[in-house]
Amino acid sequence: MSARVPVPTVTTAQMQEVDRLMVKEYGIELLQMMENAGRSLAMLARQLLGGDVTDRPIVVLAGRGNNGGGGLAAARHLLNWGAWVQIVCSYPLEAYKGAAAHQLHTLQVMGAALAWAEDGWELPPADLLIDAIIGYGLRGDPRGPARGLIQLANSSAAPILSLDTPSGVDTAAGRIFTPHIQAAATLTLALPKTGFRQPEAAAACGDLYLADIGVPAALYAQLGIAVPTLFGRSDLAPLTVAAGEIWAEA
Repeated sequence: MSARVPVPTVTTAQMQEVDRLMVKEYGIELLQMMENAGRSLAMLARQLLGGDVTDRPIVVLAGRGNNGGGGLAAARHLLNWGAWVQIVCSYPLEAYKGAAAHQLHTLQVMGAALAWAEDGWELPPADLLIDAIIGYGLRGDPRGPARGLIQLANSSAAPILSLDTPSGVDTAAGRIFTPHIQAAATLTLALPKTGFRQPEAAAACGDLYLADIGVPAALYAQLGIAVPTLFGRSDLAPLTVAAGEIWAEA
């Protein structure tokens, strides 16, 4: 029998420290975390599309940072599973660095359908949009190509699945910037972000899920964060936000 358990949240500073410790002390590289995030995102996309992505049109909107790299990893898995995937990058190829550039290179070698955000460009029809434009570090209104992609996404009739946070949502304070993604579902990583306790941010997330990216329990203990066992039965944990608290079935 399942039980409802409270799930702790992390601030932006705490999440940055989790990322730092993963690499510096535990030897879990960014590319490993990105791969875990991308595969989990692809799994949730498949779940939202009824359990089968074969020949389903999916558009992935990918920024140039680590969040975008997770979206690119998800695009690769979905392509391998038989989906029709169009990838739209917020910046030109040369702007992608590190692990995100690694993911983009693999997609190029695969012959994936890649496009670059430009004025006047329109999204193709899709059964699902994946928002991997901006991650948890946003401090103000989105600008430049990211702003344009958010506006394009919101103009589409397709439901939106966001990675870690809807682009344009402040994960620290729960503020809603202009523009921001209104997601049908959000797959947040490691632990939900503190801002998601706020009603406006929770509403922008839509249905909230949590993915395991491989953070050791010892790391959370090192930071004084008590985390219940959440992934014993599934790689994805549905979350509920109620009265300013976040809960999971475990």
